[in-house]
Amino acid sequence: MAKDRNKKTGGTMETVRTIIYALLIAGVVRTFLFQPFNIPSGSMIPTLLIGDYLFVSKFSYGYSRFSLPLGLGFFEGRIFGSAPDRGDVAVFRHPPTNREDFIKRIVGMPGDRIQMAGGRLNINGQEVLRRRIDDHISRDRGGQVRRVPQYEETLPNGRTYIIRESFGDRGPSDNTREFVVPAGNYFAMGDNRDDSNDSRGWGFVPADNLIGRAEILFFSTDGTAGWLQPWRWIQATRFNRIFDSVD
Repeated sequence: MAKDRNKKTGGTMETVRTIIYALLIAGVVRTFLFQPFNIPSGSMIPTLLIGDYLFVSKFSYGYSRFSLPLGLGFFEGRIFGSAPDRGDVAVFRHPPTNREDFIKRIVGMPGDRIQMAGGRLNINGQEVLRRRIDDHISRDRGGQVRRVPQYEETLPNGRTYIIRESFGDRGPSDNTREFVVPAGNYFAMGDNRDDSNDSRGWGFVPADNLIGRAEILFFSTDGTAGWLQPWRWIQATRFNRIFDSVD
């Protein structure tokens, strides 16, 4: 009997140790390597959709206090810092409040002059190459067909991606003043140009606010199935997006 009790106690302790080790490993991975994020808004459509879940590499830009859980950093600045590339899709702490995590595309580097003119992105006085592609076609709840213009935009370093212009080139943020990006800061914009709260409205992203670079989708759902509707989970899953890289 005593041996049986000892075996049960030993088995329980081994299970507890395994769980603790697993939690510690998961904590290290989440803090220093990869962190999962979900997309709650349409500001990065069509690159990222509402309901996408992705991994962000936290080591890509080094670490700041915002890299740690709850922003509980014990240091200022960045350690092992590395600058983002122009065109990266980056997660960062929203500069005006330092409370929310935002995800946008880095289009402006330190020292750049950035301006929107007639819906066209201008960098250092040069209009960024933009090519019209097929419109995005959808139907509203009333069955009416809606066409949204889409463009392939190519940054000066050759980085190419697709943007949408819901209001054509006449949106409220399609004409701006010229922004001069300060040292140690970046200019970030959403790919859904007419539905994005970004640097055109609230300013620059300090390097210290960077959390990481968006890398790969690991799940995506169209939102038609709730947590209490498991019979609809498969139908709601966008399998064609799983394991897509974020470009």
